[in-house]
Amino acid sequence: MEIIEGIHQVDGVNGNVYLVIAGEELTLVDTGMPKNTEKILGYIRELGWQPSDVSRILLTHFHIDHAGSAYEIRKLTNAKIAIHQEDADFVSGKKPAPIPKDFPRNLPRASSSFSEFTPVQPDITLKQNDKVGALTVIHTPGHTPGSISLYDPDRRLLFVGDAIRYTEGRITGPPEQFTLDMQQATRSIEIISQLNFDVMLSGHGEPLKPNASVRVREFYSTLSI
Repeated sequence: MEIIEGIHQVDGVNGNVYLVIAGEELTLVDTGMPKNTEKILGYIRELGWQPSDVSRILLTHFHIDHAGSAYEIRKLTNAKIAIHQEDADFVSGKKPAPIPKDFPRNLPRASSSFSEFTPVQPDITLKQNDKVGALTVIHTPGHTPGSISLYDPDRRLLFVGDAIRYTEGRITGPPEQFTLDMQQATRSIEIISQLNFDVMLSGHGEPLKPNASVRVREFYSTLSI
């Protein structure tokens, strides 16, 4: 579905996947779980584009429900993969993924999904204030060390990954059982609350619009650090 002009959410993918269209350039923000490649590329074809038109894949963090199809999509599109430098070694498999202390360890479904993940070497490592097209990288760690948000001040649009969720009319922070540092995650929500944006797009849930930054500031005011 088209959220605003040039910004689409790919339907039916576990872990939200967004398509940014800027002129002749296509950018994917996240790739969902493994085995979503055909859904994502099929959606691109439905819009009249070809997979080869995807020039970059921006990963908001290394978790499998965001990076799970990155390897396959890059193989079929030759797009360059970008992720924050603090998460790069986890998505590439050079380092074992850190496990939150409250992670539910007896999840057969989660275990089988992780076994399906194909590590992928990023082409680009990002840091605070880097520019990727019209998007500015905002480092918003806590959920993972290299979690990022992507800010487009001209469109007043913010991708937040799992730093904040908006589901069924309710704003929440990241899920504690999958978050490495909740205090740091709360500080990242403060950083986000200081930006001005009309539309917020999360890694899970629905788009928050209009006046999204006002709603986020109201939410942050209810939190304690």
